[in-house]
This record gives sequence, structure tokens and C-alpha cells, in this order.
Amino acid sequence: MKTKSVLLYILLFAIVFTAKAEVKLPKIFSSNMVLQQGIEIPVWGWANVGEEISVSLLAYETKSNYNTGEKTTVAILLANAKATTDSDGKWTAKLPAQEYGGPYTLMVKGKNTISLSNVMIGEVWVCSGQSNMEFSLAQVKNADEEVDAANHPNIRLFTVPRRVAQFPEDDIESGEWLECTPQTAHNFSAVGYFFGKALQEDLDVPIGLIHSSWGGTVAETWTSAQTIQNDPDFREPMIELQQMDVEEYKKNKEAEIRKILGGEIPTEDEGMQDGKPVWSDTELNDTDWSKIIAPGLWEEQGYIDIDGIGWYRKELDLTEDQTQTNLNLHLGKIDDSDITFLNGIEIGKTENQYDKERVYTIDKKYLNPGKNMIVVRVNDTGGGGGMWGAPEDQYVAIGQEKIDISGDWKFKISKAVMQDIDLGPNSYPTLLFNGMINPIVPFGIKGVIWYQGESNASRAKQYQRVFPNLINDWRKQWNQGDFPFLFVQLANYMKPVQNPTDSEWAELREAQTKTLELPNTGMASAIDIGEADDIHPKNKQDVGKRLALNAFKVAYNKDIVYTGPTFESVEFKDGKAYITFSETGSGLAVKDKYGYVKAFSIAGADRQFYWAKAEVINKNTVVVYSYAVTNPVAVRFGWADNPDDLNLYNLELLPANPFRTDDWPGITK
Repeated sequence: MKTKSVLLYILLFAIVFTAKAEVKLPKIFSSNMVLQQGIEIPVWGWANVGEEISVSLLAYETKSNYNTGEKTTVAILLANAKATTDSDGKWTAKLPAQEYGGPYTLMVKGKNTISLSNVMIGEVWVCSGQSNMEFSLAQVKNADEEVDAANHPNIRLFTVPRRVAQFPEDDIESGEWLECTPQTAHNFSAVGYFFGKALQEDLDVPIGLIHSSWGGTVAETWTSAQTIQNDPDFREPMIELQQMDVEEYKKNKEAEIRKILGGEIPTEDEGMQDGKPVWSDTELNDTDWSKIIAPGLWEEQGYIDIDGIGWYRKELDLTEDQTQTNLNLHLGKIDDSDITFLNGIEIGKTENQYDKERVYTIDKKYLNPGKNMIVVRVNDTGGGGGMWGAPEDQYVAIGQEKIDISGDWKFKISKAVMQDIDLGPNSYPTLLFNGMINPIVPFGIKGVIWYQGESNASRAKQYQRVFPNLINDWRKQWNQGDFPFLFVQLANYMKPVQNPTDSEWAELREAQTKTLELPNTGMASAIDIGEADDIHPKNKQDVGKRLALNAFKVAYNKDIVYTGPTFESVEFKDGKAYITFSETGSGLAVKDKYGYVKAFSIAGADRQFYWAKAEVINKNTVVVYSYAVTNPVAVRFGWADNPDDLNLYNLELLPANPFRTDDWPGITK
């Protein structure tokens, strides 16, 4: 028996040793990929310690014999590089810079051979950020038409799978390069696709797009430990993460959730029995249910890190007269999906639209004089959950009458999903850099496009430091110098305000504008193409095109107008403000038949802002004034979450960039 055990051990060791000896590439390398032109091409992987590795780029040419007509295929060596595996089993080779072309074959040889076909040499861009970068082509305006037309064999797509990692990962779990077709582009980043399409049409070269994004994420989670360790706000959380026992963390999280839910964690929706909504029953005994304030996410009211299904109940008393007409039930926004009942009858539902106002019409035949029961079943699939928004948006409308239903509701979790006992992408800094960026470094790239900031909007002052640090961090990690880094300024969103006020989103946009001080950066404005009631505007076509304009200027040195009018200086005289703009292109333009410029506000020394009148007086100057301010000292333009009447452009139809001339403290930290 002892001899057999020894032989078995030797056999297993030989199998493991042989597997380790095989040359392996990270998953960012596959057939159909695009390699970056004009730079040395990094190729890396793993093999047995000390193994000699050869990397070759080959073109295959078919030749015919003039006499016999016989055809033969000949391999032409375009480039070759060699490497030796180090003591950690890793090797790195660099192919000499190549010009545009393909299709080629990448051959990697050690004790085994890897052959990757249909490889192109072109322009490679990383597409990263949060949900507006993640937003798929299938969701945009005119989606069916756009998807059907997405047949571009010289655009190649790669999607990095979502992954949270405590420490930097060497590889991703899956992924492959795909030619752009309606089938492969359908779920790909819409912004990335429209950006790549504009580049391919103009440059007529192969384009590679690496999509690595995650909705609802903050910038610091995309930044490496080398940079975060120097940040005063995030250094301690990073150290805590690195010292953490993740399995113990999960156990503690589960224990916390059990305590919140009273001991047991329901895994099936107790409110539904055999497909019937038993918790919608008017006479259900809900005396043991908790109270919750609505609107307000349930995570903010003690139900921390709990996703799943929660039920809300509220009694509505109606008079006889009030039951004689249909009513409209306004619930505000619900994260993510809901089924809503009145007196046990389903009266409406909405799926996976966490930022859509719920308004359901209720037929008078379902109304009772006296007690009526509103029941809302909410399914939260991740992040915040529950009824949220503004209290004034939660009411019952009966003709011109409004009955406020905000405030106390009865509440109970009927099903808890345990995915959040794991580390979430925003639980600590560095998590997504570790899991979704480090594994693709140092794959050769031209640059990065970035759409993120919504999740940092409440910390705009901090973002003035965090975002430039992220850009510098990625440039350091890739070791390709100051490669182009292009980003989207936050779109207009939420309800327009009646009077000038401070704005978190405006301050975040200001932080993004300040980031343009870094070399080789560009910003695409989306201030005129957002949607008041949707944080994910469907016009991603113009976002991609405006990013491409920045690429043509910053990355490809084209002499073009690539951005909208940008604040340059202000002069106050004779009770007016004279604003000078740069980047006016062929001149300033106003989208108003009377020529009035909107979205300006002006203030005196009392810091009270008033809406102002404004007029274009020459190619690059606007005069701003208000009869309410006789001695102005400050001007703001587009300074709101949603400056929906912003109408100042250049003649190339790119919108003016929001700004303020004052530096008075607002509401951010």
C-alpha cells in the first residue's frame, strides 16, 4: 500500500508539473483581437520556471504555381521576440512596433504552442466607468435600427467580466475577442461602440474596444493600492481591506443580517404562496411588521446590505365622495421593480427601472369608502432598495385634490438575497482595479474613454483629487506615458429648479473640468442630451461621437473643433458681466429664435443669485446682467443638476461647458 501511495504521489506530481510547464496566455489575448500599432507590443503569460518562450507575428500568403496551378500557403514572419520565464513562472516579451494591418496569426511557443488567428493591428481603447458606460447598445434610442446596423468586422469587442478582488489578480475568469456583429454588439457598451464606430469610419483602421465597467461604482474602487495608499481619505480603508479575513467578513455580515431580520434569513418570498400575493390581503395581520419611512431607501433605515424582496403596506381612508371617481396613485421612484396592489387587486407593475416615477391609475370600482389598503411589493436586485425620491412625489390624486401618503409605512422583508455578504464593488477602494483592470495591464492601448462620476457626486471636492489620481495611476500602471484619457461630463439630470441654487452635480462637473489640466485629456459634454427622469439617457450616439471628436484632437492631432465654448475670463463693468469664451470654433451660436442666451445666473456681494439676461455680442463674448443685481461680482452658467434651458453652443453645435466664476463654498465636502 505504501509503494502504491508513493507511485500515486509521483504520478500526481508529474501531472501538476506538466500542466504548469505548458505555456499559458492571459485571457485578454485571443483570436480576433486587435494589437496596438506604433508601439512595442507587450505579450506575457506563464510557463515552467526558466522556460524559453518565442512569440511570433505571422502573415500567411497563398501562392499559385504558374506551371501546375497548385496553391500553397506560405508563412511570412513579421515580428519575433523571445523571453525566459522568471522564478515566479511569468514571462514577458515585446514585439517590435507594427503598422496597421491584418489578419495575422500570433504564435507563442514553449513546450507547447498557442496559435491565435484573425489578429489585427490597429487602435485599442479601454472603455470604463459606471452604468452609463455599461449601458448596452440594445437600450439606446432607435436600438433595433442601431443593432441591425452593427456589422463591422474591423471593430473587435472584448468585455471584462465583473469581479471584485481583495488583491490584484493576474488574470480574468473569462473573455474573448469578438468581431462586431449585431449579435456581439447587442449587449456591448453603447458609448464604446459609437466611439469605436466613429473612429473606424474616419481612420479606416482596425479598432479594438476593451469594455471594463460596473454600474453604480465610485472612482476610488478603480484605483490601485499604490495610489490609494497616499490618499488621506482612503488609505485606512485600503489597509483594512488588505488585512481582512474575507471568509470571516462574510460570516460576520451574515450574522448582522440575521439580527436585522429577527433571526432567520428568508430564501423564498413569503409574501407569495403558490403564485398568489397573500401579503396584499387587506385583512392581513401586519401588527408585527416594522415601520419604515417612505420615500427612503431601506438600507438607510437599518436594512444594511440587504437585497431581495420587501413589502410595504399603508392604509388609505377615503370618503364616499372620493370613491366616485378614478384616482392616480403616485409612489415616486422604486428601486428596482414593483408590483402594486390596492385592496388585494394588482393595479400596476414596473420592472427594472429604479429611476422611473411610478404613477398608476386605479379604477373607482376597486375603491371602498373608509379603509383601503395600498400594498407595494419591491424587488431590489442590488445596491439601494425600496421606495425613494422626494416626499412631494408620493401622493394620491383625486381630481385636483392630493392626499399625501409619504411618511410611515408598514414594512417587512420577505426574501433576502445573500449576494451582499460578499465584498461589493464599493465596499473598499481598489477592489475593481484589482479584479478588472490589473489583469489586462499592460496590454497595449492607445487610450481610455471613461464615463463615471454620478456615484461620486456628493463628494465633488474630493473628486478633484481622486479623479486625476486615477488617471495618473493608470498611466503609471500601463507604463505607456501620458496616453490619451477622455471622459464624459455628467449629463443633465433630475427636475429643473425654479431658482438658482447650489448643485452637487454642477460641482462634480466642475471637478471634471479641472481634470483637463492634466496633459492629453479631453472631455465630452453631455449637458444637453440628458433626461430629467432617467439617469441613463438613451442618446449614447452623440456621447460616442463627442468622445471621438476629442480622440481626433487629443490622440490623432487633427485640426478640428472638438469641444464646446469654454469659460476663459470675466470682466465686471457698468453693472454687467462680460464673459469671454475659448473653443468657440466658428463662433458662438444660440439655439433661440430671439437670440437670448439662457442658463446664466448672476450675484452681487450678498451671494444671492438671480436668473440673468444674456446676449452674444461678438464671436467669443457674452454679456450677462440682471436688474436685480446692480453691482455683480459672480456669474454662473448651467449651474444646476439639470440646466434644461441651456442653449449656448458654438456653430459646430457643441454645447458650452458649465462654469462658475465664484469659489464660494457650496454643499460638497
